Amino acid sequence: MSNFAAVVCDIDGVLYTGEQPIPGAGEALAQLDDAGLRLVFATNNSTREADEVAATILRRTGFAATSSQVVSSAMATAHHLRDALTDAFVVGGVGLTATLEAAGVRCVERWQDAGAVVVGLDPELTYARLADAALAVRYAGARLVATNTDPTYPSSRGLLPGGGALVAALETATDAVAEVCGKPHEPMRDLLIRVTAPGPVVIVGDRIDTDMALGWAEGWTTVLTLTGVTSATEAAAANVDHVVASLADVPGLLGV
Repeated sequence: MSNFAAVVCDIDGVLYTGEQPIPGAGEALAQLDDAGLRLVFATNNSTREADEVAATILRRTGFAATSSQVVSSAMATAHHLRDALTDAFVVGGVGLTATLEAAGVRCVERWQDAGAVVVGLDPELTYARLADAALAVRYAGARLVATNTDPTYPSSRGLLPGGGALVAALETATDAVAEVCGKPHEPMRDLLIRVTAPGPVVIVGDRIDTDMALGWAEGWTTVLTLTGVTSATEAAAANVDHVVASLADVPGLLGV
């Protein structure tokens, strides 16, 4: 029986890469769930709503995740803006826009109307939209709000530009510093604490500067997998509690 109460698990690069599941990931999730551990899926990918994230986990791994188990950087951004429901100009996927609107944030198409520019991964980004976002920050006084600053995104083709690459472009173009909401920053941590407490937590992820940094900030046990963006050499130099080949090794590591 594990001594842990909850497992916070990253998704991209841990459960699957692109369309390809990590071998044994679904079975590992089932073992952890059967052992009574609370599973929480924490992702900096802001392109999908929670129910779509859960459906994707089921489709790619066979594990029946629920939307209530998902915490995304889009949700953290909506949480961050909750006390100032300002109009937002969104650079990101439809899932980000839908998540913000569900939380009461009005999304606008004219940069002149924006109180905030919200930036996430945007697979359909155009220069025109990036330019409008920069104008909103520089000339309309809009806040620059980042769902995350991940520089890359793991795919079946390799590492692609992540949401952080778009944030960096806007910071460069506007001389602004973004307010960041996803892992390992406070808005995401606040949401995760609500769904993991009480009891000790282990976090499993493939990225040192987000997943492991979040674990360090909260005093959680950190488990780094080698199926995503971090190499074995980088992992060996990191101050993490455990390094595993993949999520498939985690049930054994936790004694379940």
